[in-house]
Amino acid sequence: MNVLVAEDQGMLLDAMCQLLTMQEEIRHVHQVSNGKLAIDCLEKEQIDVAILDIEMPYMTGLDVLEWIRERQLNTKVIIVTTFKRPGYFQRAVRAGVDAFVLKERSISDLMITIQSVLKGQKEYSPELMEVMFMQENPLTEQEQVLLKQVSLGLSNKEISQKMFLSNGTVRNYMSTILLKLEATNRIEAVNIAEKNGWV
Repeated sequence: MNVLVAEDQGMLLDAMCQLLTMQEEIRHVHQVSNGKLAIDCLEKEQIDVAILDIEMPYMTGLDVLEWIRERQLNTKVIIVTTFKRPGYFQRAVRAGVDAFVLKERSISDLMITIQSVLKGQKEYSPELMEVMFMQENPLTEQEQVLLKQVSLGLSNKEISQKMFLSNGTVRNYMSTILLKLEATNRIEAVNIAEKNGWV
């Protein structure tokens, strides 16, 4: 099988790829250090399984997952992460991730996960399931979109123009967001939401 590994930590990427190359079922391992290079590889190569880190430069692992699903590629996607953030997990599941697992696992465990997803099975780390049920995203989809605009540095007026909403509606949304996140201002709200993977 052809495997793609996308990971921005060089030592971890090299170590993982070397160990995967030693597995007899794996024909070739493509290694890249960011989401954009992962897309480039997926456009050129027939990849059976993509193993993606979440937080990478240019495009996240979640962005790459959504790109794969939009193009209806047959590539199975395994997200590996150190972050137990419910928002990341929810977004990955919505996009149809095949496996969402924590990084602190052995290559033999990763191989079992690869075999499982190739058989059409799903696998989610129990620790992530636990976190997700403990901390569900309190924001609606519209509130998430609006807060994302705030994180980009847009003012209420700019957000109202971009989202085709009145200034008053944007202010009302912001008040609700601050209340839900128990934040005192816009910046704190963005920080809380990003920390939990809710935007």
